[in-house]
Amino acid sequence: MNTDALWRTPEAVALIGHRRAGALIRLGRVHLGWRQADLGRRVGCSASTVSRLERSGTPDIGLLRRAAREVGLPTDVLAAAVGLGPGAPTTVAPSGQRHAEEDPLRRRSLLAAAGTAVPLQLLAGIDDALAAPPEPHSPPASVAPSLARAHGLFDAGRHAQLLEALPALLADARAATAARTEATYATLSSCYSLASRVLTKIGHYERSRITADRAITYADLSGDPIATAAASRELSIVLRHQGRPDAAQRLVDSALGAVERTGLSTRAQSMAYAQMLCTTSYTAARAGHRDQALALISEASRAARRLPHTPPTGAAFSISPAAVTLYEVGVHWALGDAGAALHVGRELRPGQFPTAERRARMHTDLARAWWQWGKPQQTADALLEALRTSPAEVRDRPAIRRVALDLVNRHPHTAGRRELAAGIGLHAR
Repeated sequence: MNTDALWRTPEAVALIGHRRAGALIRLGRVHLGWRQADLGRRVGCSASTVSRLERSGTPDIGLLRRAAREVGLPTDVLAAAVGLGPGAPTTVAPSGQRHAEEDPLRRRSLLAAAGTAVPLQLLAGIDDALAAPPEPHSPPASVAPSLARAHGLFDAGRHAQLLEALPALLADARAATAARTEATYATLSSCYSLASRVLTKIGHYERSRITADRAITYADLSGDPIATAAASRELSIVLRHQGRPDAAQRLVDSALGAVERTGLSTRAQSMAYAQMLCTTSYTAARAGHRDQALALISEASRAARRLPHTPPTGAAFSISPAAVTLYEVGVHWALGDAGAALHVGRELRPGQFPTAERRARMHTDLARAWWQWGKPQQTADALLEALRTSPAEVRDRPAIRRVALDLVNRHPHTAGRRELAAGIGLHAR
């Protein structure tokens, strides 16, 4: 019997139906005449780890996928066996089980505490889509252009519109995986990565953690190192915000290594490499690892010399030499050196960044450095530039909003204070 026919046997069909992916690995291994140690050598683990994998599966979808590849288990069969096919139920909700009768006043209070201008019903829509994906709205061919439009909303700082569009996009991308191809899994991973990015930006880390976890899972199924790097980056950022810098560092370092092993022979791989260097550098800086952070951002600057000054449209990582310099500003700020941050950022100009989100991010990063240095007027000037470029970068990001609130409350004579207060929804006296 050839390997393809193996997965259509009654035994294999029964294992797929009972979601026993580990037992399918065993079926394929035995069919090939391998011992557990033989498979372990091929996937880089011990025989005992293979034994545990075969008995009960594993939360490490990457290991599961490597084992599946070695024994000839197709991606679509693996996806069905782990419950990741279209229409498969999802049981994880953002905060345990959601109840229809949940107190709406409590939800409004939580939203107000987050300090964003995102309507409550949009976040509820994301919760519903994560708990039970809605029916698809459009044919599979529409997913790519819909994802491109969603990225455009993010780049324009239109967070509310993006959150409104995400449930349908996730449903359509999930339905498209009926084709059970690696490309459709990579696309679905990209959709979840985008969801994680916007949820992190507006400070909803619990929801963002769920979407980032799913992005990682589907990226591993796709086998695409670029998709895995993008998903790993989003999850590492969430972990950092949740106070787990060491876990964030391990995750992003692993993804960086995987990208580096591609040989960096394509522009997409080189851009992913530079982006992951920036992310791991900033993560190290936030953890207080000064020497490591500075070494990594220096390496990123060297890698950036091979990058285009304007990232191509639709690139998985929108990174450029100027963007790397902006990360260096953030690294110095995270290390508590506002003077170095401002020195590095002195040559940055809005025209170096192709999107409103990145241009506003330049202003907010400089504002944080001015604020750290104790310069309220320069801080206000930078925040006002960000507001005029993309109001959501000041209004919706909790950390930047706090800086603006502190400035308005503590420095009443600062020029531009009233405009800044109005921009974040306050009435300055």
